[in-house]
Amino acid sequence: MKSSEVREKYLKFFAKKEHKVIAPASLVPKNDPTTLFTTAGMQPLIPYLLGESHPQGKRLVNSQPCFRAQDIDEVGDNRHTTFFEMLGNWSLGNYFKEEQLSWVFEFLMEEVQLDPNKFYVTVFSGDEKYNLSKDTESAEIWKELFSKYQIQAKDVMLGSVEHAAEVGTQGGRIFYYDQKKNWWSRSGSIDAMPEGEPGGPNSEMFYEFTQIEHDQKYGKYCHPNCDCGRFLEIGNSVFMQYQKQEDNSLKELPNKNVDFGGGLERIEASSKSEPDVFKGELFWPIIDKIAEISGKEYVDNRRDFRVIADHLKAAVFILNAGVEPSNEKQGYVLRRLIRRAVRKGKGLKINHLFLHLLIEPVINIYQEQYPELVDKINIIEKILSEEETKFQAPLNGVEQYRVDLEAAIKHGLNKKIKNITIFSAPGVASGAYVYEAFQTYGVPPDLSKEVAEELGLKFNQEEYDEAFKKHQELSKTASAGMFKGGLGEQSEITTKYHTTTHLLHASLRKILGEHVQQKGSNITSERLRFDFSHSEKLTEEQLKQVEDLVNEKIKESLPVTSETMDKQEALSSGALGFFIEKYGDRVTVYTIGDFSKEICGGPHITNTKELGSFKIIKEESAGAGIRRIYATLS
Repeated sequence: MKSSEVREKYLKFFAKKEHKVIAPASLVPKNDPTTLFTTAGMQPLIPYLLGESHPQGKRLVNSQPCFRAQDIDEVGDNRHTTFFEMLGNWSLGNYFKEEQLSWVFEFLMEEVQLDPNKFYVTVFSGDEKYNLSKDTESAEIWKELFSKYQIQAKDVMLGSVEHAAEVGTQGGRIFYYDQKKNWWSRSGSIDAMPEGEPGGPNSEMFYEFTQIEHDQKYGKYCHPNCDCGRFLEIGNSVFMQYQKQEDNSLKELPNKNVDFGGGLERIEASSKSEPDVFKGELFWPIIDKIAEISGKEYVDNRRDFRVIADHLKAAVFILNAGVEPSNEKQGYVLRRLIRRAVRKGKGLKINHLFLHLLIEPVINIYQEQYPELVDKINIIEKILSEEETKFQAPLNGVEQYRVDLEAAIKHGLNKKIKNITIFSAPGVASGAYVYEAFQTYGVPPDLSKEVAEELGLKFNQEEYDEAFKKHQELSKTASAGMFKGGLGEQSEITTKYHTTTHLLHASLRKILGEHVQQKGSNITSERLRFDFSHSEKLTEEQLKQVEDLVNEKIKESLPVTSETMDKQEALSSGALGFFIEKYGDRVTVYTIGDFSKEICGGPHITNTKELGSFKIIKEESAGAGIRRIYATLS
């Protein structure tokens, strides 16, 4: 069955069960500062799961694009992806376990036509600490459902994953696992839930691929939650009925809710009895194109092909959501995806820019479901090509770092480069040398860690953090006595210009988009110079809009206030922070009305009315992807 059929059948199935089909939310949450991306279909529905009334009723269904950055290191096996579509249905205090488990079982068996003999489920084993009993109710419902297919479903207590690997399935069909596996909240287990977080016991559904032999490196025996790939989780019904309290206890929510999530890619793979989700129609055209570009075969290079296909697809959808590569928040994740894909391409001996060649297959796959991708193909191609080009020098550094490590492995643990021992212990890559690779070659530390792990080495994170901290302290010492913020001198007029750069920065982001980031500034008593990320020359109309907006904010007489706080607290509060590595653990946040909020070293005036009139006198290129503005005050 094609994925488009699975998606359509799912929505129609639950629509017949009186569910309203709701539109998918943006991949980048609009009003949720607690997370960078939409990671599950339930995420935008949290207020309604907590008791608010949804405008479309108590039964909802949709197909939600999701991105999970925490899965980035897992990509490469037969099932993990960062970007996926989640088929979801919800009951907001309307129906509960009986209806939910019956309906999802009916959908999978009758609509998707899975083989019930390869279908297994898990339920919650209970938890004495929280006074929660094991979910025998769900187990009994499952037994009745299996009996319709003449399957006598034995229930087995497995508890922990470790114990399950020791005892195996024991002829079972229904398995009890502890809170680490069969409790769901956005934070994970019950113990990990913060105050106010909703969650509940769940019942997960697995499909077995009997053609895969169990790999004993994952434990003596296989079981549904084994990582060997024989079992694939395809759906999860969460009975969201609790909320964590201040005293760490659980309180019943006003309603007993159902929150189901099923992976579209995984259900499609199961319908074909194909354990490799990358062979499905949502990935194979991309895989096929990678083979054409590289001249290599998928069967010989599965991990590299999978990483490129997944990361490129995720990058396209993140770009479609309005994010651009940067060193912060969503932009940092996007940049990491792109760079990992490029590095895997290098491993396949692709020695030219290639990411742009993979955009068309992605859009062809999804254009019917997400037609807006077609309109953005040119800008997506441009940004990907620019980012891939920027990464060429650091990419060469990654390869040099690999050469250094391989040489050290060959010649012994005491080998040094730049007087730094490459190994801090047998089999452990030196964190200090990883930092040196960052300083010397521009190698992103996360990629250095990956190279080390690919060569079978562990990584000394503490040593890296120590080297980074030492560099920070040296940088601060070197800059002692110098003016912050690019001031060439300190006087009343330069202080005004410095404050004006904040208004200019905020105005550029407002007019051009949030991809704009400060890349440098220089201020004298005669003018300000401001460098920022943007790939195109500004039009006369854009320059006038920026100039007018700055002057508008000056005339509004906005107060300029400051507050000192922890760096992470400042970033979490929404303050922009560029060149953040130059600051200590405590920073000053300058706020201009409700228009600008930035981490900065100062100095600043106290009200924008002191600035007078702002005039842009010149705009020019300052390098690849960087523009420069000169401006004056009068």
